[in-house]
Amino acid sequence: MIKIDLHTHSVFSVDGSISEEYYTQLLKDKTLNTIAITDHDEVAFALEMHNIHKENIIVGQEITTKQGEIIGLFLEKKIEPHQDIKQTIKDIKKQDGLVYIPHPFETVRSGITKATLETIKDEVDIVEAHNGRAVFQDKGPEATTWARLNNKVIASSSDAHGPAGIGTSYTVVKEQPTKETLVSLLKMARLETNRPPILSLLYPKYNRLRVKLKLNK
Repeated sequence: MIKIDLHTHSVFSVDGSISEEYYTQLLKDKTLNTIAITDHDEVAFALEMHNIHKENIIVGQEITTKQGEIIGLFLEKKIEPHQDIKQTIKDIKKQDGLVYIPHPFETVRSGITKATLETIKDEVDIVEAHNGRAVFQDKGPEATTWARLNNKVIASSSDAHGPAGIGTSYTVVKEQPTKETLVSLLKMARLETNRPPILSLLYPKYNRLRVKLKLNK
């Protein structure tokens, strides 16, 4: 069985701190078998890691749109942020990427609203039904219901911004996924929904502070 995490943040995210060495160790010890690196509005690090680890690293990007954040998976180059969400989706599809909806309906983070999701539902490939960092506002059950009603596959991801958060929430599929097979594999997937250590929830603020103070992550 293959353990995949489709939402993580490396040192290239202003609020992330997962290093090349740590991603490599996770794959080596099989804590996870496939990891999507989905930095905020950036793909440079993910592309570098994909060149090293090939199918075990998925190039992703958590993209800021005018209506909230969405993720593009299996990208080849950066998607420009701060566009209308429909244009962002067009840009993802131009690269034959997959549209993944992270932490939908959240207001404490930049999740898209249900009204927005309804306007793009035909283009959505995967809905995040469990986000490992969704402790104070967990919209996972609502996201799961929406996905089931609209025949969309779901996933569990860590949204890890540092080492302590990764390897807790993930999705188990029966074989190594590719761009062509991921959605189909998720139809029969198992979701692991363990919570990370509570202090790991402070990573984004801590990492932003380190950037501001120009300290190494």
